[in-house]
Amino acid sequence: MSETSGLLHASVIFLLTAVLMVPLAKRLKLGAVLGYLLGGVLIGPSVLGLISQPDSISQLSELGVVMLMFIIGLELSPRRLWVMRRAVFGAGLAQVLITGLILGAVAWQGFGQGWKTALILGFGLALSSTAMGLQLLAERKEMSSPHGRQAFAILLFQDIAAIPLIAIVPALGAAQATSSGGGIMHLLQVAASIGLVVIGGRYLLRPVFRIVAKTGLQEVSTATALLVVMGTAYLMEWAHVSMALGAFLAGMLLADSEYRHELESQIEPFKGLLLGLFFIGVGMSADLSLLLDYPLLIIGLALLLLALKLPLLALVGRQIGKLDGMSAIKLGLLLAAGGEFAFVLFGLAEDNGLFDSQLHSILVLTITLSMALTPLILLALAKVLTQATPPRPVPPEYSEVSDNKPRAVIVGMGRMGQIVARVLRAQRIPFVAFETEVDTISITRKIDDIAIFYGDPLRPGVLRSAGAEQAEFFIVATDNPEINLSTTQAIRERYPHMKVIARARNRQHVHKLWDLGAMPVRETFHSSVEMCRRVMQGLGLKEEQIEARLHRFREHDEQLLIEQHKVYDDEAALFQSARQARAELETLFEADHLEKAPKVLQQEASGDGDNKH
Repeated sequence: MSETSGLLHASVIFLLTAVLMVPLAKRLKLGAVLGYLLGGVLIGPSVLGLISQPDSISQLSELGVVMLMFIIGLELSPRRLWVMRRAVFGAGLAQVLITGLILGAVAWQGFGQGWKTALILGFGLALSSTAMGLQLLAERKEMSSPHGRQAFAILLFQDIAAIPLIAIVPALGAAQATSSGGGIMHLLQVAASIGLVVIGGRYLLRPVFRIVAKTGLQEVSTATALLVVMGTAYLMEWAHVSMALGAFLAGMLLADSEYRHELESQIEPFKGLLLGLFFIGVGMSADLSLLLDYPLLIIGLALLLLALKLPLLALVGRQIGKLDGMSAIKLGLLLAAGGEFAFVLFGLAEDNGLFDSQLHSILVLTITLSMALTPLILLALAKVLTQATPPRPVPPEYSEVSDNKPRAVIVGMGRMGQIVARVLRAQRIPFVAFETEVDTISITRKIDDIAIFYGDPLRPGVLRSAGAEQAEFFIVATDNPEINLSTTQAIRERYPHMKVIARARNRQHVHKLWDLGAMPVRETFHSSVEMCRRVMQGLGLKEEQIEARLHRFREHDEQLLIEQHKVYDDEAALFQSARQARAELETLFEADHLEKAPKVLQQEASGDGDNKH
């Protein structure tokens, strides 16, 4: 097979693996990183053997990590680091130091490794997977949670800490095998390459990007961004230093540049694809024969890693990050596995003679298995973690509802509930509002003197204490459709006379609320109609035309909803009515267009119709 056809064959295999394995892993809620790793194991020499020489793509796959480090550098402007200094350099530094030293001590004393090997091993395993951690947080919608923010800060510091760790591995390896003269030459090479990156980044890159931007050619801008990343990586490789170090430095030097966002958008697609290739390469290099020969050792090491890191992370989150107990445990579960930089670090350690090939293979399998176990553990404990989360203490004044004979009761003080409350308050209409988020209550009370209290309206005593039986309207405005349905049902059963106005997520939600006797209000319908108004204004239509057409659309849509309510549980009938309604709406708008057109145009249209006959 020629070199060209071999490259084409490998490219097709890699892309096919990514297209098949990653969506499958995402569907199973295992995360994209695990999908890449398992795909690499599958196509590697240990299973199908579709790629017989994993080392042949190692340099290309490392570019994914290089681009990741460049983007991390771009995001680490001094201003941002200063804002996050306590979380990053407090909890982050403590986690890396404590975990690295303890894991290193276990490797040194418990497994008889040399101090240099144990040092790299301990601090390498102390790092977690940024790609997997952030993805799990995003999938679980926990990025803004306390443990999510703390996890992001720790991962940020770990990414920073990876740079000096990557830099010292060649030095430790060189100290074992080179003379003092060779060591001095190597240090001079390192200093020269770093100096070139710093000077070039400070004085050359901005003028270059300015010239490129003036050309207005997107492809030249992309080529320039890739040249910066790959050029610095090449320079660092010449100095026998990690390519990731140069990319990180270049990114940091451009963090405050006006071209930062353009650079990030240019590199991001390549970074994602090449980082996926990196994980596939790691999976291919996993020696499954070791797992078959030493299953208890590999599984035991993976469990030992999770068992050591989890309590240490929880301790740091609890003591330094000031998290509650359950949030600290969630932090530990998210970050207990090994990470992508451990693969880079240990591969570099093997190249520099600090690890033998068997130790490297065992560690790669251990980290891969720990990463595979993390989403499975989170899935298994999902219900426990959700139910066991302790609520924030509710101040007594938030629960003491005074009976002020309200005319309206509002449940849910989010975006919709707050607007309703402001309008009612402006008209001096007495109302009482309930919310289950303590932070929302606190903020609302600070901003305005609104009668908002903590309480679950499904509990009869809560409504009774607020004098709800005297109210005329019950407004259900939470952003959870299921809660809106259950609350509406409970209110209709307890207070049949009360009018219920409920927030509806979509058309199906409207039908279910109608079944309960509520008056649904679609949360995005009116804002969407208003956007249509702005578009038609921009297109030059007259105000009376716009008003007539939007009025006709609203009437038509309301009538369609009423008709579809009869068949909303029949999917085929629902789709058929939607298709018919679309045709009817086009006919109505066409008729409206002819009615509003000048008489000459109407005659021309009529003449065209006659000619057709």
